[in-house]
Amino acid sequence: MKQLLLVFLGGGVGSMLRYLISKIFNDYFQYFFLGTFLVNIVGCLLMGVILGLSLKGDYLTQNQTLVLATGFCGGFTTFSAFAFEKHVLLGSGELSHFLLYTLSSIVIGILAIALGLWLARMV
Repeated sequence: MKQLLLVFLGGGVGSMLRYLISKIFNDYFQYFFLGTFLVNIVGCLLMGVILGLSLKGDYLTQNQTLVLATGFCGGFTTFSAFAFEKHVLLGSGELSHFLLYTLSSIVIGILAIALGLWLARMV
């Protein structure tokens, strides 16, 4: 039960922060959804750091990893919003924006995970 509560609390904080960032940035950049992009990239970076530190040993407990990785990062990142926004771009005929947003999100997200894991190894 304690683990469910940790995921719930971390997820709630991550979801609120995702909403605020998306609300601020998505309203200013048409056809790119910068808020969602930033949340997903930062979330990938954080996930890499958190899991890297967790794998390293004594840096994070299992409960800390659970609240931060599963809870916070799970609530913070927005793949479902990402998929919906792809649908919107395709539906509006914005193929070039669709391709740019999709490819940059995937490639930079993967690179951010790698950077996070590398940063965790430096500690």
